[in-house]
Amino acid sequence: MNTPLRYLSGGNQQKLILAREMAGDPKAIVAHQPTRGLDIGATEFVQQQLLQHRGKGCSILLISADLEEVLLLSDRIAVIYKGRFMGIFPNTKELNLSQVGLMMAGKTSEARKESL
Repeated sequence: MNTPLRYLSGGNQQKLILAREMAGDPKAIVAHQPTRGLDIGATEFVQQQLLQHRGKGCSILLISADLEEVLLLSDRIAVIYKGRFMGIFPNTKELNLSQVGLMMAGKTSEARKESL
């Protein structure tokens, strides 16, 4: 409790920031790479906290390059490459991971047109 934030590990710093941002029952959260660099236990904790808030009706904008994390935490996915929407997927259960990966790399195809 008496340790300055700068002396804590990166994972503990992230957890403290997450706790601060989630205090007070927020209506929206922007999470940019929320688990990057965290160990497995801390990653699971952060993901569970985000899912709990989503379950309470909090809107969460997740920005991540970790496709597995995006699929785990998202209801809808929009792929953006260099400021352009490459595809929007309203149902994550019907995703073609190869197609999403190509879109993340800036590749377009006929499937892109269908997803928009």
